[in-house]
Parts: sequence; structure tokens; C-alpha cells
Amino acid sequence: MYAIVDIAGQQFKVEKDQKVYVHRLDTEEGKKVNFDRVLLIDDKGKVNIGAPAIEGAQVSATVLEHLKGDKVIVFKKKRRKGYRKKNGHRQYLTEIQINDIVASGAKKAAAPKKEAAPIAEAVAETPVAKKAPVKKAPAKKAPAKKAAPKAETKKETKSEA
Repeated sequence: MYAIVDIAGQQFKVEKDQKVYVHRLDTEEGKKVNFDRVLLIDDKGKVNIGAPAIEGAQVSATVLEHLKGDKVIVFKKKRRKGYRKKNGHRQYLTEIQINDIVASGAKKAAAPKKEAAPIAEAVAETPVAKKAPVKKAPAKKAPAKKAAPKAETKKETKSEA
């Protein structure tokens, strides 16, 4: 039996008792964590596909340790220009071990609901929230265009010589 589960924005194919490295999770070492976004479950040839996730399916795992991945070197160069940049990083990872895959019947943990109504009423009563009439500034008139100076023409007189 295996499942494809979405963990921290990435999809992983997991089986029971498998160890997986995922992006850093905000859970202490030794604690159990449940993943509700199960996209596919294969149980001995019987495939169940979710749209996008399977309702009631859950994968439970235990956090083994938090660690850093291998160093990745990023080297940029433009030939004949004298441009070289060396940069790198190490990714923060969490090692988890898959404990169980439940195909159906798992209950989602209800997120605590926040009461937004009292906050909205308090904001509505503040003087900042009350809209004051907006006075429009008088529109500025565009400066009048000056007429182009007329070209003076000199009359040439013919002199009889």
C-alpha cells in the first residue's frame, strides 16, 4: 500500500515505515504529525484518486530530526567579461518516518474559529473608519498659450542706380 501525499507544497510517494526528507516542518522532534492532503492511495491494485484530495484519508508520521541538506554551489560566469559570481546555500530539511496510511474514516482536526464579528464592529466604530466628506480642490486652469510672435518681413526696395 502506498499513497501520494502533499507535504509542505511538494508531492511525495510514501509507504508505511519509509523515511522521507521534506522541507522544514514547524514540529518538534519526536512529535507525531498528520497530513490530510492525500491525493492518491493504491491498496493492492485498488487505486483511489482524489479530486484534488481524498476525503477522510490521512497519513500519519513521526518527526525524527531537523537537519540541513547538502551544500548547493551556484557559479555564474560570463566569458571574456571578467564576471564571476559564486554563491550557494544549504536547504533546511526535516526527516520524517511514515507510521500509518488511513484510506478513510480519519477525522480532520478542527481549526479554532476566530470571532471576526466583534473586531469588525470595533473597527466600524472608530473615527478613522467613519468617512468624512471629501472636499475637492478647485481644478487648476491650464496656462493660456502665448501666440507665436509674428515674423517681421522687411520690404526690400529696389534702388534704381
